[in-house]
Order: sequence, then structure tokens, then C-alpha cells
Amino acid sequence: MDWHLRDISDCLADLDSNPSTGLSLADAANRLANHGRNELYDRGGTSPWHILWEQFTSTMALILIAAAVLSAVVGAFKDMVTILAIVVLFALLGFFQEFRAERAMRALKKLAVPGVRVRRGGIIIEISAIELVPGDIVLLESGNLVPADCRIIESFSLRAQESLLTGEAAEAEKSVAALVGKNLSIGDRCNMLYMGTMVSYGRGVALVVATGMGTELGRIAELLQQVTTELTPLQRRLAQLGKILAVLSVAIAALIFALGILRGEDLREMLMTAVSVAVAAIPEGLPAVVTITLAIGAQRMLRKRALIRKLPAVETLGSVTVICSDKTGTLTQNRMAVTELLTTGEIFSSGTTIEREHNLLLTALCLCNDAVLKRAGEEAIGDPTETALLVAGAGEGVFRYELETHLPRVAEIPFDSKVKRMVTIHEPTDSEYCALLGISIKPISGQQLVVAKGALDSVLELCDHLLDSTERRTIDNELRRIVEGKANNLAAQGRRVLAVACGLKQNSQEELQGLGLVGLAAMMDPPRDEARTAVASCKNAGIRAVMITGDHPLTANAIAQEVGIDNDGGVLTGAELDQMGVTGLAARVGDVSVFARVSPEHKLLIVEALQRQGAVVAMTGDGVNDAPALKKADIGVAMGAAGTDVAREAADMVLLDDNFATIVAAVEEGRTIYDNIRKFIVFSVSGNLGKILAVLVLPFLGLPNPLTPLQLLWLNLLTDGLLGLGMGMERPEPDVMGRPPISPNSGIFDRATIMRVLLTGSTIGFSTIAVAWYFWHHQGIHPSEHWQSVLFTSLACAQIGQAMSLRSFKHSFLRMGFFTNPLLLTMVACVALLQGVAIYLPALQPWFRTAPLLGHGLIAALMPGVVVFVVLETVKLLFDKRAAQA
Repeated sequence: MDWHLRDISDCLADLDSNPSTGLSLADAANRLANHGRNELYDRGGTSPWHILWEQFTSTMALILIAAAVLSAVVGAFKDMVTILAIVVLFALLGFFQEFRAERAMRALKKLAVPGVRVRRGGIIIEISAIELVPGDIVLLESGNLVPADCRIIESFSLRAQESLLTGEAAEAEKSVAALVGKNLSIGDRCNMLYMGTMVSYGRGVALVVATGMGTELGRIAELLQQVTTELTPLQRRLAQLGKILAVLSVAIAALIFALGILRGEDLREMLMTAVSVAVAAIPEGLPAVVTITLAIGAQRMLRKRALIRKLPAVETLGSVTVICSDKTGTLTQNRMAVTELLTTGEIFSSGTTIEREHNLLLTALCLCNDAVLKRAGEEAIGDPTETALLVAGAGEGVFRYELETHLPRVAEIPFDSKVKRMVTIHEPTDSEYCALLGISIKPISGQQLVVAKGALDSVLELCDHLLDSTERRTIDNELRRIVEGKANNLAAQGRRVLAVACGLKQNSQEELQGLGLVGLAAMMDPPRDEARTAVASCKNAGIRAVMITGDHPLTANAIAQEVGIDNDGGVLTGAELDQMGVTGLAARVGDVSVFARVSPEHKLLIVEALQRQGAVVAMTGDGVNDAPALKKADIGVAMGAAGTDVAREAADMVLLDDNFATIVAAVEEGRTIYDNIRKFIVFSVSGNLGKILAVLVLPFLGLPNPLTPLQLLWLNLLTDGLLGLGMGMERPEPDVMGRPPISPNSGIFDRATIMRVLLTGSTIGFSTIAVAWYFWHHQGIHPSEHWQSVLFTSLACAQIGQAMSLRSFKHSFLRMGFFTNPLLLTMVACVALLQGVAIYLPALQPWFRTAPLLGHGLIAALMPGVVVFVVLETVKLLFDKRAAQA
């Protein structure tokens, strides 16, 4: 219900509540039974057993299990055990990486208040917040967390900090009157308090109108549970690749089996050949290497102050095309700061000021202030607006505690949201000190200093002249128009403007009229120093920055201009989004880069509209209001220091330093990791193509089944596993941030990549086939050389040469540097050592069916590696020359 639009009497009548006595104990108990406890409920998530089941039912796992079953059928139990062990190993790796319990609901529950003061049965008692029901009358004061959604019925200078719901850094002033207007955002509902926000000033009495999942916070919790997890671009591409390889492997294996049977080959031998082909076609190491590469990338990002919570987010960063950023705390510093101090001399006359006027303005701002700041450099305590004023004064040597030793406060009129001003009255003790401040007042004169601060219209009501150094000028309509124009200009730039006035009065005088306007103070939540550079870096990388905030449109537009976000399409508000609907938003979302006064549902709507246009969307934020959009986005980026637990739990990545610039470093790392994973996929598929050619072609040349399934699994683990891990640590290529993001619609294999795979695979296949065929037909010349062992080792060497060349698709091996990837060199040494163990260690020779290589056999086994390396480097050199000529 629109409680903010209704009179207090109507709200009380609807909920059958009495503001003086509250609910009776019996009535409260009945309502608790009907409405349930005032807490947020978790609807449940994916069970661990379901996650484990998905690992064993993936396409590649099913094919390997089928290969293990066939191996058992033909009596090859060693092969069966080995294949099943590989399946279990990779399934467990996937399970432990994906098993991350959703803890956003737990973080939301932490926002609940442990106790709250409530009127029940005519007395004030304290109860647990979970026992609140609609109709309860609660008493709140500064420092309290709001326990439920409430309609304010009494307000005594009440203000609330609602940035976690609205995104606004400034406190929200609260009132009791019913509001007018449709589609008012949460930030504009000044007669409401919302669960999880905090009372920052004053006190009040409120009527509970919604509890638990019926609150605004509950709505966000519901949205979090409704949002489904989307597959990342790489996950979609790998799933597609797995299906293609599965179909190809089964088709080729079936074809080989059928042809062998037609030729009269032994059934058992053809079954083993078919299993070998299927095993050769499946990149068993692909899921593990991708996971490990992403994990290592996550560790590197952690050193750059970016914590990866979900591994696929690493590669998703490389594909990001749009970053939707909250304003408060992300692009800005989440604190108010004084940006302009304008004395009357600067507003009027020559536009200049003198030191005396400037000191008087700072003095007035610090005296009419309830915040506390002992010395410069310390953190001020109090209202964000007032702390900003004290910090500005401290920066120029003006401190409130020093001023009040000479001008102690003797009376005050607290800030009132209706009048919109605060007044303090001071008794002078030192006339010389006052003179230095520009105040002509003597302790014995019976005069007091009056200082007023607040909204311009409200302060001007107390003023009849200007305070400047030239002359006493009466404020007429012309002067009023000038000062109002200046204030409006500052407000149009997103500033919050306060007017300040001073005057003298006699102790017995009660009237506060006749003050002199001292000047204006303009404030805002300033942009982070590094935000503009970070936004510019995103533009260079082809990434569009979009601001989505709950703040005022003028403020949002001003910050967007300061940090360099393009806003040629203007600013869209939440109310306008409601009017235009999904269709209208789809037409505008590509042009508008600044959205203001939006709710969590609007943020979700914007993210979904961008995703429908094919964008890969990153959403940054720090408040509860960001959590649903963080979860829905392709990658959610939360703030680690200032962010809420809810935002961090819903996000894929957390910026530990809350630095927007860290996103740029993370994008570069993400693109590098994506490049490395893509290189590995090409490496794996090309190598497996070479193995398939060897297994497929050699029997047609009259040779027996060349390789066993165990040998092929060993080769896949050595090359796809160890060499793939080394390739995953390759450094960024020189142009990684000078190219557009990877298209989310692009496949892993474009035309150039397919040609590269065919060339590399055929080079590996036919070079090793040539070596095997030679030693098969010349066994009489080289009786000591075991031709299958030569083929077995030559395939490993061929992929070593492939890995060394495939460090870059474009740049030569020498340009990438020989020692710049020490892990790859270590993995090459490990592969050579382990292959040697399989060939030369007597205990393993029966298991792998190998024999030691001597002389000619060893040299021949090394040759395919050299051939593959030279061919790939030559192709890169030719393409580089062609690109230079173009």
C-alpha cells in the first residue's frame, strides 16, 4: 500500500492501532501468528548432490564413462580403471569449484535489529525485532537501526541514513505529513522509515506498516532469490565445444568400428580402436586446466586488490562491454565535502573577497554546528553535512572547539525539517578575539552573536542586509534575485547549498530578525580522484560506462560530467522508466548513460535491457539496493571496504580498495586469461586432431592399432594438463587493452582459428604418421626401435613445439621472450621427464606397452616437435608481413 500518500489517521485506522497505547498483548500475539515473524526467509538453493550429479553427467564425462565400460567389455581393465579415475578426479575438481553456498540471505538477516522499544498495552517495553507486527508503535532515536517499514507519526528533527537503499550519501530529513504524487521513489518518501536503514539524528515515533518479506528489504531478498544465474560467455562456448567434440568423437569412432568390421578385422581389436579414437578426441584436461587457469588468474587479481568470488568472473571481465556503476561510494567518495565557499563579496560587487569576510563565513559555519572535530586530519563525528563544514574550517585553521572557548553557545534552535534552518546564540568572552574574526562585539555590552544556517529561503527570512567589507546594503528584490540565481546555479551542478547569516542581539531581545547574510556554502559527495582516469581507460578499451543511482538527477548528471561519462542521451529517472515500460527502455537504453532516482527493480530492468541488446554487463555497487542487479549482471562487482555484506555476497568480484580504477586492471587481467584459455583450447583441439589422424590413418596404411587408450590418456594429461597449465600463465600481449571487447556472440572458432587448428593438427598428425610408418616398414634396419614407442613419444614432442609457438597467435616466440613464462618452461621439462619415465622405466613399460628408444628412434621422435614449431612460426611471420603491407 502507498502508506506515504495517506494521512496518519487513515494509516492508524487501517491497521487498527492506537498511537498512545499501541497494540494489546493479545492482539500482537494474534497478528504475529497471522503475519509471521519479522525476518527474511531463504527459499533454498542448489543442493551439493545436484552439483555433484552435474559433474558426472557432463558431455565429456559421459563419453569417458562409456569408453571405460567398453574397455571393461573387451577385458582391458587397466584402461577402464584409469579412465574412471580421470573422470572422478575431474568431477571432484569441478564440484569443489562450483560448490559455493549462497550467503546473501544470511547477510540480509544480519541487518535485523536485536531489540526495539515498542508501545504495547499502554506501556513502553523492549522486545526482539522479530516479534514486531504491523500496527506496532515503535520509538526510535539516533543510532537505532530501523526494524521494519514504518510510517512516521511523530518527528523531532528526525533524519535517517538510507544510502544502502537509495544510494544517496546525504541524510534524509523526515516529516509526518502525507505526500502527494505518484511513483515517488524511496528517497522521496520523507514520511517513511525502511527496515535496515539507520536513524542518524533526532528521534521519532512510527507505525509499523510492513514486516519481514513484506518490507522493501524483503522485496530485495525476494528479487535476489528470483534472479537466475546466467552462464558466462566462456561457459557457453565451452559447452558448445564439448557437444561438437562429443558428436565428432562418437561419429568417428563408430565410422572406424564399422569400416574395420566390414574389412573383417577382429571385433575386440576394433572396439579398442574405437575407444582409443573417442578418448583421443575428448580434451579430458580442458575443464581442469580452465579452472586452474582461472584460479591462478584470481590469485593475480587478488594482488591487484580484486577478490574473485566466482571463478568464471575472471574470463567474463574480458568480455565486458558495459559497466553499470552506482554513484555513491563507487564513483564518489561517499562523504560530503565543501566545494565552494562564497562570501557576499564574491556573490556581488567585484566578485572578490577579503580575508576578514572569509574568516567570518568559516567561523559562522563552525559555530552553528553540532559535529565534533578536534584537530585537522582526524575523522569528524556527526551529521555528514556538518562534518564537511568542520573539515573545511579545519583546513584553514578554524576549529569549533577553539571558537567556543571565546564564543560559548548559550542557546540554540535545533534544525527543523519544516523551517529548514538551525540557529545558535553565543555569548562573547574576548572582544579582541571577536575583532580578529570580523565581529564587533564587547562582552560588557550585553550583546549576543546570532548565527543561522540552512536553506537559502529560510535564512533570508531572518536577513535584511548583506555583511561585506564595503558597505551595509539592504537586501532588496534585485539582490535577492542575484543570490537566488547563484544558489540555483550551484544546485544545477549537483551541489547542496546552505546559506549563512550572522547578527547581534541584546540578551533580552527575543526576535531574531535583522541578521546579515554572510555567504553561501556549496557541498557535494565528490568524485574519487582516480574515477575520471578509470572511466577514460574503459573508453579506450571499448567499454561503455553507465551510472545507475538513487540520487537526484542534477547530482547524478554533475558527477557524470566530472568523471567523463557520456550523457548526451540525458538523464532518465525511475518515474520515467515506469512510464515508458520495457519497450520504451529498450529504445533508449543504448543512448542513455545516466539513470537517477531508481529502485532495485529499475536497476534489474536496465541490466536486463542491456543484456537483451547483446551486451555483457558488469554492475558495480556497494549497497543493499545493488544486490539483485549485481546477481543478475554477467559480473557483479561489489565494494569491499564500504560495501554491505549483502552486496559482497551477491557479487562475483569484490574490490578490496573500493577503487573504480581496479576494475580496469581486472579487465586487462580478464582479457589476458581469456586469451590464454582460448590458446589452450586451440592447442588441445589441434593436438587431439593430430592424435585422431594418427589412430585413424595408420591402420589404413596396414599398421595395427597404433596407440592404446591408456597411452592416449597419458598424452592428453601430459599435454593438455601440464603444458596447458603453463600456457595459462602467459603474460598479456602488447595490444590487449587496445582492442574492443570480445563479442559475446562470437564462437571460440572463427575462420582464422579453424584454419589454424586444421594446419596445426594436420602437421602434428602427418609428421608423426611419417615417423611411425618409417619405423614400421624398417624394423629390419632398426630392430631395437619400437615403432609404437616412437609414435607415442613423437606426439608428446610435437605438442611441446606447438605449445612454445602458441604463446601468441600473432607475435613470434622471440618477441614474447624466452624466459618471460618460466612456468611453461618448467612444464616442458616435466613433460619430457615424465614421458621419459614412461618409456625407459622398466616397471612402467608393461603398463604403457613401451620399449626404450635408442639412437635413431629418439632423434626421429624429436623431429615432429621441430617441424610443428617451424611451421607455426613461419605462418605468423607471413601474416605479420601481410598485415604490415596492408
